[in-house]
This record gives sequence, structure tokens and C-alpha cells, in this order.
Amino acid sequence: MRKRAAVVVAALTVLVGLTACDSDGDQPPLSSSSISPTPTPADVSEHESGPDSPIAYGLQVPRGATQLGPLVRYRSAALIAAYQPELDAALAQKEAEDQRKRAEAEAQGTPLPSPTPTPTNGSRPGDDTFKPIENPPKPDTTVSLMRIDGSPTEVLRRMVAQIATVLPDAHLVLDDLDEYCKAKDRRIQHCDVSAEGETKNKRQLRITLSVDPGDVVTRTSPPSAHENPIMVLKVAYIGDPRRGQVDRQKDGDVDVPQNAPGKDTSDFIWPKMDVDSPPTTSLLNGWKAPLGASILLSGYRPRFVALATETAVQADQIASDFVSTVGTPTKDVVEDLNEVSTTYTAERKNGERATATYVLSARGNYAMLFYDPPAKKK
Repeated sequence: MRKRAAVVVAALTVLVGLTACDSDGDQPPLSSSSISPTPTPADVSEHESGPDSPIAYGLQVPRGATQLGPLVRYRSAALIAAYQPELDAALAQKEAEDQRKRAEAEAQGTPLPSPTPTPTNGSRPGDDTFKPIENPPKPDTTVSLMRIDGSPTEVLRRMVAQIATVLPDAHLVLDDLDEYCKAKDRRIQHCDVSAEGETKNKRQLRITLSVDPGDVVTRTSPPSAHENPIMVLKVAYIGDPRRGQVDRQKDGDVDVPQNAPGKDTSDFIWPKMDVDSPPTTSLLNGWKAPLGASILLSGYRPRFVALATETAVQADQIASDFVSTVGTPTKDVVEDLNEVSTTYTAERKNGERATATYVLSARGNYAMLFYDPPAKKK
């Protein structure tokens, strides 16, 4: 696994290099019909983040777990809506200024040439969607996708202990998995933790945690799970969107515990998986990983796939095409730290929802896909 410091130092160089390589006009655009359904075998070692890696608001990858791929960081619909009027005003002002310059140039007999659209094949992320305003809002939602390599019971308890520290008023139970996990004949089927509250820095958060051991009936893990349980952590700011953008420097100043106190009293056990599903398995809503994309991690519940791709253009197209299976995507681009994240979203009235984030970073090109099936009819 590459050292974090090396990643940061190399960030700008790699980003520039990726843009230069993938912007080559000789490279044909990819299409769904031209992509083979046979994915590339995954070598995940270059895409792992180990224990103690920061996630958000002081939360860390717990000991016994490994994060696969980058953090998925995006702006919520509420945050986008809060800043949309400001963005619209900035764009209108720019358009008015451009029209004024064109009118003055024509009056002086020296009309300005029409701007030439910048050619693009979709391989390079666009500018931050909110770049026209002075201080573009930072992402307020973070998702970490993790594989549990140690004791699932202790890893889950460690993560719950961290959440309890960040949100002390949530009053989470730390010593009984029966509070969070459904079990049959003592064997865990699935675990869900949900907590809302305020941090010591007065941030209102909703934190959800899901742990999926795999398909208990067939004893089969999702692709790239290494026959281990999968853990998904989502941290969402739910307070006033604009207030959440102010004084963020100390949001992560929390000392989370390395271990949970006491012992688990549930007497639950984790079912053993015999094999991972092959990388050609249909996932999400029938989607399959294409050629050139390596599955870093995937899950049945919630339904997600984390992919690394050989080129930036493919990661972007995979994300866009996947969301397009549900509806016309909305798009939001975030430039943050040494990464550029492009998030596509589509949702139907029946609750079916697809979200995909294309991440261009120093570590590589990623497509992080999420799918929520239609709501069940009562």
C-alpha cells in the first residue's frame, strides 16, 4: 500500500498526467456496446487504506478493517439547493458581463470572435460546479467502503464505539450486537446502526453503519470480499447547510477509542462464507463490471460496487452510464484536496435510486456505484 505522504506529494503530478494522457484526441470514446462484460482481475493492494485512516469528523477506519478505494465525498441535495441561487446569480452576472464586452467591441468595429468550445471526450473532469462563486461549498456527505479482515464482532463494536464518541447524545449500546444485528439460529444475517446527534463542535450529523456477512443461504460473498463481511459507513451533515460550511477546521478534533469497552453479550456468531462470487456476477440492478475495470469491493446490502479503471474516461463513462439506467442523471463536480469527484444521481418516483461518483485522484481512477431498489409495495 502506498504511503499517504507519497500520495499527497504526487497528487498534482498524477492529476496533470492523467488529464494529458486521457485528453488525447486519438483515443475513441467508449460506449456500452463496445465494452466487454469480462472485467479485469483486481489487484487491490494499491487501493487500500489501513486502520486509523481518517474518514470524517474524527471517525477512522477501525483496526481489523481495510478501506477499499477512496472516500466517496459529495454534496447533498440540500447543500446544492442552498447554494443554487448564489450560483445562478454568479452565472447571470458573468453572462451579462460577456454581453457588455461583446456590445462594446461591436460598437468599436472590432467584434470579439465567438468562443471556441473546448473539445472534450469526457476523460477530464469539468471545473467545480460551484466554481463561479467565491467559496464553493465543500462536500457534506462521506461514505467509506470497508472489508472486515479481523474479528467482525470486535470491528463492529469498535466502529460503534467511535460513533458513540462522536455523537455522545445518541446513547449507543456498546456491548450487545443484538441491538443492531438480525440473527437466525444465532447466525448473523445483517447489521445496521443508525445514530443522529450533535458533535462537540455543534455539528448535526446522521451516521449509518451497515455490515453484510454475505449470502448466508449460499455461503457466498460478493465479488472481491475475500469471503469476509463488508462494512459501509455513511456520515451526513444534516444541520443548516450554510452553517455547516463555517469554521470546519476543528470538526475532526475528536479522540476516538481504539477498542470498545467490555465484551459482547449477544452470543451471536458470524456465518462462514465458502467462496466469493466471480467478478462477472450481475450486481446492483443487473449491471456487470466491464473490461478494464477491477472490482475492489462490492456488497449485496447495501448494493454497491467500487471499481478501479485503467483510464479516467472509462471511470467517468461507467458512472454516467450506470446512473442513466434509472433516469437522466444530474451532475455535480467537486474539486477538493487532491481529488476531483463527479457525482451522477437519478431517482424514480417509486424510490429506485442510482448514485455514482467518478473519482480522479493521485491513486487512480475510480467509479463508485450505489443502487437502492424500488420501494416495496405495502
